[in-house]
Amino acid sequence: MSVTTADEVAALQRRTVGVLAAGQVLGGIAFGATVSLGALLAADLSGQDALSGLATASVTLGASFCAIPLARLAARRGRRVALTLGNLFALVGIAVVITAAALRVFPLLLVGVILIGAGNAGNLQSRFAATDLAVSNRRARDLGVVVWATTVGGVLGPLLLTPGEALGQAIGMPPLTGAYAYSIVAQVAAFVLYVIALRPDPLLVAQRLARGGEARREHIVETDRPLTARYAIFAVAGSHVVMASVMAMTPVHLAHLAPDHVTLVVGTTIALHVFGMYGLSPLFGMLADRWGRIATILLGQALLAAALVLAAVAPDSQWTVLVALFLLGAGWSAATVSGAALLTESTLTALRPKRQGLSDTIMTFSAAVGSVLAGVVLAWIGYGGLALVALLVVVAVSVLAPYARVLAVREA
Repeated sequence: MSVTTADEVAALQRRTVGVLAAGQVLGGIAFGATVSLGALLAADLSGQDALSGLATASVTLGASFCAIPLARLAARRGRRVALTLGNLFALVGIAVVITAAALRVFPLLLVGVILIGAGNAGNLQSRFAATDLAVSNRRARDLGVVVWATTVGGVLGPLLLTPGEALGQAIGMPPLTGAYAYSIVAQVAAFVLYVIALRPDPLLVAQRLARGGEARREHIVETDRPLTARYAIFAVAGSHVVMASVMAMTPVHLAHLAPDHVTLVVGTTIALHVFGMYGLSPLFGMLADRWGRIATILLGQALLAAALVLAAVAPDSQWTVLVALFLLGAGWSAATVSGAALLTESTLTALRPKRQGLSDTIMTFSAAVGSVLAGVVLAWIGYGGLALVALLVVVAVSVLAPYARVLAVREA
């Protein structure tokens, strides 16, 4: 299919956003289950709460290792190839995690979670794929719609913990792995969807239009603002490390608060957190298009700060932790949706996959380190102390925002 006119590009963009959104619904199920179960499995197999953060760290480390290679692959072969390869990584990872739980081998568990994280690197590219052909005044909104679609799977995944355990027991799966049965089905469905429906490839079309000058006025904005792009990368990475570090330790913290109902309490809390991450993303996308990218990044920092203060003030209240986790997810959403849009529009089309991959690498690697340190901090000064330490990162992103605004004007 040859796409040349602005109307054809717009039609392809609408179709692409729909396909990516459907894929994110499916991919979110695996993500939600891994977030909820990873820390619990790590604590169970290792016998030490301080090592529980290694599960989330391994997810983000896997994504960090694969972000740039998958971005380079996308630049050469298109988004479809990169996304489907991510699905395959995730499927292998889930199989390894189940095997590790059955054999009770902690290092093998981390290998499996790393592979799931590698698959998540493909999922992360979906939000950038939504911007490949987007018009300037809808770029953040289209990105937000794809991020929003993860809400369905991301909320459903944690809520499947209790029925998943029942299913797992019925079919002989190891304890705390039953929900992964749903994840396997979802990942296979996402793989088939991308293979069949993500055609023509949006990134390959965008690259061709940029080279030929077709439909450039509305869909391909050739602007390079490297310093502004650096702030966007920093804001996204900072917001992500705050969210991932606190979220990684929440299941372990709640397991001590409600040991008799751990799967129900953890599943409900993480489901609400994931809803905060993805459910409001179209709203934050619209705000980023209307208010500006940097203003919406600052809104995200305000929400993150509110979450951390709540967690620090009343860490032993299940309801306070519930609200704090929702705000933590919402703050992450505002910052990452607007930050990803700012990065995309500050980068030439030819350079976008490279910078987007670099952004995902820095974001996920920082979160991996943060998650490991979070386990140590939790054991040292508790959940409230962890929230206060994370608040320092929020302050840094906020302080640099005025400088980034000046840079954006200078480089325009």
